[in-house]
Order: sequence, then C-alpha cells, then structure tokens
Amino acid sequence: MPCALLDPATAIAMPWKNGGGTTLQLAISPKGAGLEDFDWRISSAQVKVDGAFSSFPGVDRSLAVLAGNGLRLQREDGRIETLHSGGAVAVFTGEEAIDAQLLDGPITDLNLMTRRSTWTHQVQWLKWQGARRLENDAAVMLLWNAAQSAVDVNAGGVMHSLAAGNGLLIENEPGQLHLQAQRPALLYMARLNPSAS
Repeated sequence: MPCALLDPATAIAMPWKNGGGTTLQLAISPKGAGLEDFDWRISSAQVKVDGAFSSFPGVDRSLAVLAGNGLRLQREDGRIETLHSGGAVAVFTGEEAIDAQLLDGPITDLNLMTRRSTWTHQVQWLKWQGARRLENDAAVMLLWNAAQSAVDVNAGGVMHSLAAGNGLLIENEPGQLHLQAQRPALLYMARLNPSAS
C-alpha cells in the first residue's frame, strides 16, 4: 500500500527501551521488527519526567516537539539544545548520551530513527497557507501535520485528508505531491532512503 495514514489514537503503545516511559509506535520497517533489528521506525511519546535518552547504537535519530512548552537537551559535548513546539528538529546519533529536561510540564514528541547501515533520513518543517507543490523523491516520505487544522494531500492522484496530529506515510510513490491548507499549516516532512552501498 503506497500511502498509509498514521493516527496516534490507533498506534501501539510500548515501553521505552530504557524503561523510563512509553511511546506510541506509529510505523516500523520491516513489519514486525523489534527495537534491535528495525531498518527505520517512527514513533511519538509523551515525556512527563526529566531523564536520559535510550541508547540506540548504530541508529541515527531526529526529534521534534509537537506539543507542550519545550525540551532542553544536554548534549554529550556539553552543548545545550532547546526544542520548542512546532520548531526546529534535533539530530543526533543513537550512541550519544543525552539528558533531557522539560521546560515546563509534559511534552509530546515525534521521533524518527533509521539504522545507519541500511537507511538514511532527513527531516525539515514546512509552514505555508494555500496551495503548495512538493517533490517526492524519497523511497519513503512522512508528512506529519503539526498544525491545528487538516491539510489535504494529493499523492498519486489520490486525495488524503491529513487531520491535525496525524501523519501520512508514502512508500515507493515518486512524483509531485499537491498540498492544500485553508489555514496556516505546519508539516514535518521526513525523507527516508536506503543507504548507498
């Protein structure tokens, strides 16, 4: 199936690898893979307490805050990185020791992971209103609606209504996407591709 809607309301809840909380697994490849053998994984978690990130050796990660007041990351090299809802994406390796502190109350995040030996990914955010065209040149593309209203996505001639707080996963469907937003829109867009051998 080239396109699949990702809805947190129907996602599988599972414990974090380090046991510090729970996450909603939105999509994983290959199907049925676990935390030690996935190629790529998309998840969303509500972070309620400060703590260290789980270790994922050999994995590249991107993290965005979808809701809440924000998250402060203490990076392994001493840098401090602050993430706010609907803002920039943190990029780091699964090996890096990172400690996270909530700015003021729980947050909800979007987490994308790819196994470095087999897949790569890039995440960016798009803000616009009205009509927009987007070139899909990825093996797998994720569009995550981080705004408060729906966005219409025409992919391969099929129209999808992407509700607020939901995602659209597009696999092996290259070509132009046509986006339409009646109100100001914010999408996180991720491109996933197999690693060059």
